[in-house]
Amino acid sequence: MKIRTFITTVLATLALGATAIAANVVSATMIPDGTYTAKVIKVVDAKHVTVTMQNGLETTLAAGRPTVDFSKLHANDSMKFSLANGEVLVYLDLSSH
Repeated sequence: MKIRTFITTVLATLALGATAIAANVVSATMIPDGTYTAKVIKVVDAKHVTVTMQNGLETTLAAGRPTVDFSKLHANDSMKFSLANGEVLVYLDLSSH
């Protein structure tokens, strides 16, 4: 009986940990329009980039214009961008390559 209680406790702890991790990921559409600074986690493709915002939230940003191209960014780069309706209208790579 003690083993079953232990296993249940371990599984509950793992489930809570996964929930806490998932809570830091947000949809870009939930972020208010504005200008932000973020750190690049990875470039998904030329039109999508995953970033960590300054407040610790993680999101995947989409290009809002045909001229926005994330292919020149690299992991760990800092970027400043303008967000409108969850899409990046313009960005600036703050890292020197």
